[in-house]
Amino acid sequence: MTDPLIRLLLADDHPVVRAGLRAVLDTEPGFTVVGEAATAERAMELAAAGGVDVVLMDLQFGAGMHGSEATAAITAVPGGPRVLVLTTYDTDADILAAVEAGASGYLLKDAPPEELAAAVRTAAAGQSALAPAVAHRLMDRMRTPAEALTKRELEVLQLVGEGLSNQQISKALFLSQATVKSHLVHVFAKLGVDSRTAAVAAARERRLIRR
Repeated sequence: MTDPLIRLLLADDHPVVRAGLRAVLDTEPGFTVVGEAATAERAMELAAAGGVDVVLMDLQFGAGMHGSEATAAITAVPGGPRVLVLTTYDTDADILAAVEAGASGYLLKDAPPEELAAAVRTAAAGQSALAPAVAHRLMDRMRTPAEALTKRELEVLQLVGEGLSNQQISKALFLSQATVKSHLVHVFAKLGVDSRTAAVAAARERRLIRR
């Protein structure tokens, strides 16, 4: 008796990336690509319609919904498909957001085809599939929890890096300005810096947030 096909949904806003993934995965025994989505919103719709086992989810979709938000919505549905994040970003901020959203795995787009295929099978089986570099970063966080920035601190710092003021950050994250300031005080202490500019520079150097 042969194993059932693993039905895949490709969610990425770049047609060339989706075509490349389809070309690789369609040649893999036991896989069938059943749909493609150019936006996170469309990925949610297709996943909710059923007939999908694993969603390969990018994180950045232009100005639309973030991939981690779509991941949270897809994985919140009982019996829904697994989500395997496939992205170019390996920052702590992105990894934590995806893992907390319920992603079954996190791979980088430069992963070799055999690693991608293995991760898809692992995710389909309900197990965790993490790129070695991603697993290493998570282990580092666990070894030094007092020094690690929390998910919220990383979110605040990412927005600081994008040029937002405390007032703008408070609105974006639905926090009081006092809470934003408190998060930044903790960030400065953990990174050993004394300014917003220095905090952003240090976090980017350590790949905690995106450049």
